[in-house]
Amino acid sequence: MPRKEKVTQVIDGDTFKTNRRRHPVRLANVDAPEPGGRGGRRATRQLRSLIGGKDVTVNTQARDKYRRAVARVQVEGRSVNRAMREKLGPKKR
Repeated sequence: MPRKEKVTQVIDGDTFKTNRRRHPVRLANVDAPEPGGRGGRRATRQLRSLIGGKDVTVNTQARDKYRRAVARVQVEGRSVNRAMREKLGPKKR
């Protein structure tokens, strides 16, 4: 069941914390570069600009090995997952 939550911290380009969870939330089907890697700081800034300090709707799909919720997330009716995939572009191989 989707829940309204307030973003309290953006950790990196695909992970953030909210006011209602002990563990962070990870965006489902988004693979952003790590903060120390190429493009990582840019991805973190992009996610922060989309959701930082805002109310989001979190629809948990699964849990990962770190106990994070893997979720589809919306802000103002817009898919954050889709927006981040578009901003990150195709995965370089």
